Amino acid sequence: MVALLFDLDGTLIDTVYAHVLAWQVAFEEAGLNINGWRIHRRIGMSGGLFTRAAVRELGHEIEPERVQQMKRRHGELVDQFLPRRCPLPGAVELLQTLREAKVTFGIATSGTRPEINRSLDVLGIGSDVVVVDRNEVARAKPEPDLFLACQQRLGVRAEECCVVGDAVWDLLAARRAGMMSVGLLSGGYGEEELYRAGALRVYRDAEEFRHALYEIGIRL
Repeated sequence: MVALLFDLDGTLIDTVYAHVLAWQVAFEEAGLNINGWRIHRRIGMSGGLFTRAAVRELGHEIEPERVQQMKRRHGELVDQFLPRRCPLPGAVELLQTLREAKVTFGIATSGTRPEINRSLDVLGIGSDVVVVDRNEVARAKPEPDLFLACQQRLGVRAEECCVVGDAVWDLLAARRAGMMSVGLLSGGYGEEELYRAGALRVYRDAEEFRHALYEIGIRL
């Protein structure tokens, strides 16, 4: 194993449920009522893909301009509900452990700048770390584009990478990219769901994963 590719929301940062509530309010303001659990099942997709998929599930059509309006409103609401970003247990320590051991890693997120900047800041991720966001690729998860772009910028081969994510969309994208993956329960998906999506191992959170790096061949 040469490199770890991390998702951000729900994997390293505790933002999943703020995103769920923000989307629910954004949909309600647009005159569309959707249950929170239906939103949670799609967190991890890009905002545009998520919005179109959720609206189709409700049996509606939606114009591209309205999708963009809802995405902007969602971003405003996340900032309102969660003005301060909080790392998930063990996330900062995990990244520091990887730095000290000189293990290559990068971030591949369906989020976009500048919205993700505060999350990167609290994790101590600076310009020395490869970060690929949704605006840099043609397609979002579960397509493999984010992980492939991150892998290429890190200068490693796909088969040398392990994706670390909390959602089935992360793990499905990893499979399509030809990469190994592990799942974390910190985003709210169940253990069986993550294994079915392709996870080699599933851990409670970044802290538990930090103590089990040897299980995927990383020697500290």
